Amino acid sequence: MTETPVTRKPKPQCTLEVLRTERLSEHLVRVIAGGEGFSTFVMNDFTDRYVKIAFPRAGVSYPEPFDLAWIRENLPAEHWPVTRTYTLRHVDLEARELAIDFVVHGDEGLAGPWAAQASPGDRIVFSGPGGAYSPREDAEWHLLLGDDSALPAIAAALEALPAGARGLAFVEVDGEDDVLPLTAPAGVELSWQFRRGIAPGESTALLDAVKSARFPDGQVHAFVHGERGMVKALRDELFKNRGLDRKDVSISGYWAYGRVEDQFQAEKKTEVGKI
Repeated sequence: MTETPVTRKPKPQCTLEVLRTERLSEHLVRVIAGGEGFSTFVMNDFTDRYVKIAFPRAGVSYPEPFDLAWIRENLPAEHWPVTRTYTLRHVDLEARELAIDFVVHGDEGLAGPWAAQASPGDRIVFSGPGGAYSPREDAEWHLLLGDDSALPAIAAALEALPAGARGLAFVEVDGEDDVLPLTAPAGVELSWQFRRGIAPGESTALLDAVKSARFPDGQVHAFVHGERGMVKALRDELFKNRGLDRKDVSISGYWAYGRVEDQFQAEKKTEVGKI
């Protein structure tokens, strides 16, 4: 039975503390979090597992302990924390810690500046994880396409593939400084595409690479995520020109250029937001 928005149970809250941060590149910061609250973290089997981080609104006082369910039940909506969705890059159950990668462009946005300034002991509250994709074992080859926002999920998927897997992975980032060392099976060709200063969503670097790529024969399982406009262009290439079957493709927009997440999520219900 498919749950409706009314009956769907909210994802559990998890409250962790920042353990350390790592500057992976000019535009990417990794926050590693853990602590006592890790005991409430509920793992799932998806490689695109994501959480919704709650950022308290400036000027609003919240009672302790910080409880998202209580806040949404007792405070007006305009006082609810602002949420931002992020894919978990890595979960280490033995070390009781997890990592989240944040794209940072100076003071732009909410989550990026927070991550750039995060210090050990800072609190991070999120609900989740959710998820919907893991590389299918019966696929004859795999196709992974995305931009910076999809990089954590693509990296996790590459690590989860068996040693003998075949496939293509294309990742769009701004430039060479944003390239990260990723682990992939020998049979998966990883290619980086560069925007070189062109705004995300306006660059055709990834689309052009996919158009010129030679796809392997056999049954594919694809993961296609990133900026909404880019994903729409890839959708048309994959379904109309390449003939991929919708059931074999995990596809959606993670974000939209020029939109904050609240606008982006609201537009998902309109024609412009449909993928």
